[in-house]
Amino acid sequence: MRSSFLRTADDWGPQPFFSGRGQDGRGLSPHSSLLTPHGFTLIELVVTVAILGILAAGALPLMQLAAQRGKESELRMSLRQIRGAIDAYKAATESKKVTKPEGASGYPPTLETLVQGVPDATDPKGRLIYFLRRLPRDPFEPDTALPAAKTWGLRSYASPPDAPQPGEDVFDVYSRAPGVGLNGVPYKEW
Repeated sequence: MRSSFLRTADDWGPQPFFSGRGQDGRGLSPHSSLLTPHGFTLIELVVTVAILGILAAGALPLMQLAAQRGKESELRMSLRQIRGAIDAYKAATESKKVTKPEGASGYPPTLETLVQGVPDATDPKGRLIYFLRRLPRDPFEPDTALPAAKTWGLRSYASPPDAPQPGEDVFDVYSRAPGVGLNGVPYKEW
């Protein structure tokens, strides 16, 4: 036996009788295939499929929950962006940067106004003030053909908070999705 860590076939000692080699040591003997297994049994395959089914059944609800969390996070962020732009428009009208018609509330007339921009009343060149780069969509709206502004429910300044209705201006937006969030609050009340 050698003193190194590498061993050859001779170092391991005598080979077992059914070692997969024939009597001359070159190939399989005709009788060895009967004694060595060559695949999986039916029970092994059934158990494997059952384990994979259990894992998939457990992973599916987690994937659905993650998708719902993602949509809720996107809804929260979109509402924050739009409401921030509405508030910025109102602040611009109060600071006289945006002209307000007589008797108007000072809120934007449409959601598209926030993206299209309004003339700056304090700028002699009349450049536009933009409040949003683009209008986000309601992530729970199933109809992808609708324009982004049509995916939101609108509340005017004259509308009561418990029964929001569109009107001459946009005081607030809400989701029209019928579901309830993971926090237990209906999406319409976010």
